[in-house]
Amino acid sequence: MPCRKESIGGEVVKAIVNVYLKEGVLDPQGKAVHHALDLLGFEGVEDVRVGKQIVLRLKSTNLDSARAEVEKMAQEILANTVIEDYTIEIVE
Repeated sequence: MPCRKESIGGEVVKAIVNVYLKEGVLDPQGKAVHHALDLLGFEGVEDVRVGKQIVLRLKSTNLDSARAEVEKMAQEILANTVIEDYTIEIVE
């Protein structure tokens, strides 16, 4: 498996956390990108929202515990849950 490598004491699991502003929260960076796309002639773009992606490599042998750990990370530090939502993807 390409994303999974042996590690001392366990396997390495890749976790991808996508963080983005909640619907209704002003996104000035998204507006600026949308405006630039319009200026470059990309007329079919309805809206742009800019977010961030965090890729983690975790030493874990259990996907459920890895997901729970990443969920806690997202809740406590990776996302500002007042204004941001997030998704988590665990890749073996």
